[in-house]
Amino acid sequence: MTDAIIIGAGHNGLAAAAHLASKGWSVEVFEASGTPGGAVKTMELTEPGFRHDWGAMNLSLFAGSDFAKTHGDALAKHGFEPVAAAECFASVFPDGRWCGVSTDAEATAARIAAFSPRDAETWRRLSAEFPDIAPRIFSVLGAPMKVKDLMRTAWSTWRSAGTAKLYELVRLMLLSPRAWAAETFQDPRVRAMCCAWGMHLDFPPDQSGGAVFPYLESMASQAFGLVIGKGGADTMVGALVGMIEEAGGRVTCNAPVAEVLRKSGRATGVRLADGREIEAKRAVIANVAPSGLARLLPGGSGTGRYDDGIKRFRHAPGTFMLHLALDGLPDWAAGEELKRFAYVHLAPDLRTMANAHTEAVDGLLPRAPVLVVGQPTAVDPSRAPDGKHILWVQARMVPGEILGDAAGEIDATDWANAAEPMAERVLDIIESYAPGLRARITGKRIVTPADLEADNANLVGGDQIGGSHHPAQNFLFRPVAGYSDWSTPVRNLHIVGASTWPGAGVGAGSGTMLAKKLAR
Repeated sequence: MTDAIIIGAGHNGLAAAAHLASKGWSVEVFEASGTPGGAVKTMELTEPGFRHDWGAMNLSLFAGSDFAKTHGDALAKHGFEPVAAAECFASVFPDGRWCGVSTDAEATAARIAAFSPRDAETWRRLSAEFPDIAPRIFSVLGAPMKVKDLMRTAWSTWRSAGTAKLYELVRLMLLSPRAWAAETFQDPRVRAMCCAWGMHLDFPPDQSGGAVFPYLESMASQAFGLVIGKGGADTMVGALVGMIEEAGGRVTCNAPVAEVLRKSGRATGVRLADGREIEAKRAVIANVAPSGLARLLPGGSGTGRYDDGIKRFRHAPGTFMLHLALDGLPDWAAGEELKRFAYVHLAPDLRTMANAHTEAVDGLLPRAPVLVVGQPTAVDPSRAPDGKHILWVQARMVPGEILGDAAGEIDATDWANAAEPMAERVLDIIESYAPGLRARITGKRIVTPADLEADNANLVGGDQIGGSHHPAQNFLFRPVAGYSDWSTPVRNLHIVGASTWPGAGVGAGSGTMLAKKLAR
């Protein structure tokens, strides 16, 4: 018998296991696939020596997380080595110009001033205010999501900053990206540069509750830079596994769990797909999507409202990915300096972002998807052979199930046949900003929403963000109202991961907060 069983070796499950193990708990992690990490994996997807991050690339949230602050020495001991990017993200526009955010505040302001001197002054003001505002936002995002916790945060903010600042924080949490950008910046390209971050989640420009993420990513990049893992994002996963094993825990792959065992309304262990039964004395933690939890509880949780809420849980549109091995970084027409940035967003305006989201939700292949072009080898050359490079490209967003093509050019309605023409559409868009890209490609791997879900059942329809983050499915309602503290109606059974509070991003938030709660 073990103290805790963790179902799924995604980073939240691993973080929970590592923290509990550090507190003396015996832990076992069972993972269905052959590799731990969930969507955080690094593989040679194109050619030998080219290490591509399968899903997540940005580890900034993890590097600044409560888990990393608590266990930083142990992570370093087991090989976690972050690499900081000073040139964080940029947007390129059809008129041949670009704007980007660096940790050099004046360099960023100077770029913005080329579009709008007034916006440059606004950026300087926002940057100066951020150290005061950030703790208030992080106090919400980094706390358990129960009414009492929200009241405590509101009280603390009111005591320290006053009524006006509390109202400003609540208002920011409710604004749409477009509304925030319109009242903050003058130039449409500066607005687009910031709002592109909303498309990393499922916040198109007019979605209420979507402003805080573009604001945070923009300001945090300016203040702290952007972090990736040296050699690949899996440096983080390897360190978590190392911590677990050093403390006597085990991580077993190729071991799918078929059912959570229960007795008298309490989780007592798990039954593996091979028939083995393992008892858990203190907790069973499921790092799964809500649909995955439903499969683990044949007959339901015993609470109809919870089961209905799990069934209603909405996933976000899918992601289409393109991994490229290159003999050189793209020759960006807007300027050589773009080769230094970790991310280059091809999201030229708010209308393009809004249309891409609407078309994907309608089941259509977007005619102009927003592209997140990651250039990890600009920050970490160790990911490719000397002089070579990789591109990590996300098309945000695409439908999990194809009903048609918004451009009327792709006839296929299944991903097996739509993959190549969609890849060509993505390459056409990149080539329009970086002519000659195709001539630099030495290896290519297409990853469709169907591929993502086949690799990881939690990525339903290729949804890489663990479900919609719109207000009705976030905060107190994630994943089900009344169960936003990672609990379930089954005693001793808990759920963590991107489908739970605080949502997507590689920050280990749910795993860490639950583990600290249990260890107390």
